[in-house]
Amino acid sequence: MKDNKALIAHLAMFGACAGWGLMAPIGKDAMTHGFDGITMVTFRVVGACLLFWIASLFAPKEQVPMRDKLMFIGAAVFGLVCNQCCYTIGLSITSPINASIVTTSMPIFAMLLAALILKEPITGKKTLGVLMGCSGALILILTSAAHASDKVGDIRGDLLCLFAQFSFALYLSLFNPLIRRYNVFTINKYMFSWATLMLLPFTFNHVSEVLAAPIPVRTWWEVAYVVCIGTFFGYILTMVGQRTLRPTVVSVYNYVQPIVSVAASLLMGIGILKPTHALAVILVFSGVWLVTKSKSRKDMEKEKVTD
Repeated sequence: MKDNKALIAHLAMFGACAGWGLMAPIGKDAMTHGFDGITMVTFRVVGACLLFWIASLFAPKEQVPMRDKLMFIGAAVFGLVCNQCCYTIGLSITSPINASIVTTSMPIFAMLLAALILKEPITGKKTLGVLMGCSGALILILTSAAHASDKVGDIRGDLLCLFAQFSFALYLSLFNPLIRRYNVFTINKYMFSWATLMLLPFTFNHVSEVLAAPIPVRTWWEVAYVVCIGTFFGYILTMVGQRTLRPTVVSVYNYVQPIVSVAASLLMGIGILKPTHALAVILVFSGVWLVTKSKSRKDMEKEKVTD
């Protein structure tokens, strides 16, 4: 029974990360053929909000006290509004390859914030991993600054995507106890509801103007993929995986995203793979691997007890 649960969790994480990896080039293509970053992020948040409320009608009902409902406001700010706005708008400016490589930096931010907020120890391995990851991100950003092309990358988009990872890592560090109290549909229907209330008043007029122009059918299919697969099913699958697998194992699945994204971007002709990209990938991947393999506070406490 445990083996089946673990297998389902591994398949869920692989499916989520593969779907997100494919979302980068598909979303990028949609944002060059009718949509823009603000319109896309509005559709992601509002569309997923509707889907989660519909799905919650068929899920087990949970009582959520007012205190937790209000806590979901903070979770929505860091986990959705800042994260999705920065990533989606960043993707509209930079290349899908750069955006997907930057997403692998999230475990590094998570470890740094865990050290500050949860008092996790900072080991030599973690320090080396963070320096390698930062070096990879810096190479990527400097390459983008030199070329300023949406096929090679753009420094503004790279920085926005980088901040999106920081925002999501902050959400995981601050709201982990809240996430574990409720099922995936309860969590997301409240988070996406608050995010919709925050976004829609500011984006409604802009989105209306964009939708007034003719938009190709292909773009609508791409938007549907971003909303349904990249957002709705992506959030469900990743939470299924997170409930069973250790955070270090979950972090490893981040490697799937750039592999899928790079392959799809090259096939679609909307990305260019340069030697500096390869070097950045090696540094970021190696940095994340060192950080996730380093010992946690619990590991160190167990070793002290054993000694």
